[in-house]
Amino acid sequence: MIRLLILSVLLAAAWLLLSGHFEPLLLGLGALSVAGVVVCVSRLGTTDAEGLPLRLLPGLARYAPWLAWQIIVSSVDVAKRIVQPHLPIDPTVIRVPADQQSAPGQVTYANSITLTPGTISLDVAEGEIEVHALTSDAANELAGGEMGRRVRAMERR
Repeated sequence: MIRLLILSVLLAAAWLLLSGHFEPLLLGLGALSVAGVVVCVSRLGTTDAEGLPLRLLPGLARYAPWLAWQIIVSSVDVAKRIVQPHLPIDPTVIRVPADQQSAPGQVTYANSITLTPGTISLDVAEGEIEVHALTSDAANELAGGEMGRRVRAMERR
């Protein structure tokens, strides 16, 4: 029951932040949307520890700024390669180890790879992620393991 309450608060906060509307009709529709999602999630039984991994929130608060910075740096690199065609691109597919402790940790790692411009997760298999990288530099940086280490640190609390 506590997970449903937390989910309701998180969804309502996200709705308020993303919509920016505070008119009574829209607030009512937002509350109705949140209630509908919570009812569906409750009936599906996905409010367990894996479906709503609250233990990851403190680590996520430390990980998110680092990931945002990586997204900015990668965006600039990809934009430079578009604007300056003489810069090399060397598309490659690599496999990186995914030794996170939990399924939400592996999903976070794979999604972080995809969110970073120039790389995309192709497949998540047992213990590894297949990644397409736009450049060999991006592939080498990912193979270096910094992102994986940070996701593991996020899981540890």
